[in-house]
Amino acid sequence: MPPTPFSPLRRSLTAAALASAAPIAPAAGTLVLHTFGDSILDCARYNERGVHPGALLVRNDDALFPEFAGRDLSARGPARLEHRAQDGATVASLPAQARGLRRVDRAAAIVTVGGNDLLRGLASDAGPGLKAFEAALEAFVRALPIRPVLLGTVYDPTFGDDARNFLGVDARIARANHRRVGDAIGAIAARHGRLVDLHAHFLTGDPSWFTRTIEPSLVGASEVRRAFLAPVLAAT
Repeated sequence: MPPTPFSPLRRSLTAAALASAAPIAPAAGTLVLHTFGDSILDCARYNERGVHPGALLVRNDDALFPEFAGRDLSARGPARLEHRAQDGATVASLPAQARGLRRVDRAAAIVTVGGNDLLRGLASDAGPGLKAFEAALEAFVRALPIRPVLLGTVYDPTFGDDARNFLGVDARIARANHRRVGDAIGAIAARHGRLVDLHAHFLTGDPSWFTRTIEPSLVGASEVRRAFLAPVLAAT
């Protein structure tokens, strides 16, 4: 989930439930979009329509978002979602999300992680934690049997306004570490896939894109989709 100043209240990852979910073999020629990470992608519980960004990428809800009618993966052929992202996840949770994953001929992966790591200590970290975060994410992405992989940066629900700081960490320190997390994600994306700058996109938004301070609202879920859409279409 998010960057700089935010609330420490998060749900814990249920690794056992993730591990027990058996992957479904795709029909021949079907493109499988995989999601990994946190509530930026696993945000259906935070909106009244139960919408995930990954689901919108696979098949748009034309009644809700007519702007995106015909602009989804299904418009180009058979496609389905393999949703493994989990609200509350940190970088340490990612290997469990990929457990039992099988390589498929036509696939793509989108990943959002780092917000909960910032919430749980990286926002005030002096350096070692940030290095460990980068190493863990690098190892996960390198071992992931899905390509292409697109990594999203961590957005900022404060819109760069220090007056909205609710983390309890000096905003100057938190913002510097937020930038370092973004730099780490960018470096890994450059080596193994493609970067999607959610942080930059969400700075163009407004508070209606969020609910419960840091979670994507219904509009926010669509805006996450908007940020990923062109890169996913180009990569697949």
